[in-house]
Amino acid sequence: MTVKDIASFEQYRYKLDDGIRGGNLTPAFSMFNLYQIKATSYLEKLLIELDDRVNSLDFAREESIALDVEDVQWAKDQTMLSDRSRQLLKNSVLGLKLTDKDHDDIISTLKRRYSDQLTRLRQLNNEDVFQLYINALTELYDPHTNYFSPRNSENFNINMRLSLEGIGAMLKREGEYVTIERLVTAGPAEKQGELQPNDKIISVAQGENAEAVDVVGWRLDEVVDLIRGEKGSTVVLGVLSESSTTPNISKEISIVRNTVKLEEQSATKTVVEIF
Repeated sequence: MTVKDIASFEQYRYKLDDGIRGGNLTPAFSMFNLYQIKATSYLEKLLIELDDRVNSLDFAREESIALDVEDVQWAKDQTMLSDRSRQLLKNSVLGLKLTDKDHDDIISTLKRRYSDQLTRLRQLNNEDVFQLYINALTELYDPHTNYFSPRNSENFNINMRLSLEGIGAMLKREGEYVTIERLVTAGPAEKQGELQPNDKIISVAQGENAEAVDVVGWRLDEVVDLIRGEKGSTVVLGVLSESSTTPNISKEISIVRNTVKLEEQSATKTVVEIF
């Protein structure tokens, strides 16, 4: 964003506190919406022009960038903003070169990286924006005070009691898919025996005869919400399994939810005697 963009927010300087008391979130969403539009446009254009931009980088030119954003002033105009983008891209390419990646690997890595950023940006919802805004406000007064959205509050409570009701699988997002990172020892999924690490989840159904919901492209937390459920209930996962003889053909796995103990996440202590 440029100095001009930031100046447009000046109209809210003396309205933010009154807005919070009155439940008016218009300033917060106006600022976020402008950011989202500009960031989305930037990433879309970057992905289209990535090959040409990388090929045009001059690595013989000596220059530097500030990696600590606290030391960086807002760009005065679009020209200055574009030059900063070029420098950041150059830094990313150099970092990948230092890991001995060749040109094609660098391009594919950057495309995957920027595509993931674009996906996460597009998936931000009102709840995310509200949490960002309120936390920015609360941390002005106390760095230890945080607002939790309902979903994050539930996750916090799970971490505190070290148990949940679900299938006992740790998930992660890879591209458009939510995949199995690992199975919780002695959890329902491990005991059932079919679900394996690296399996891609493509659908979730709430029971044997229930309609399956296609979850390709969904946010990780949204897929987690569908898979969790009451102890004793059944969830049916549609998965693509790399270990299968037909990895491109999905299969359905039925798992009965149960209480999952997260004992490996519990705090531990060790007494070391020094003589």
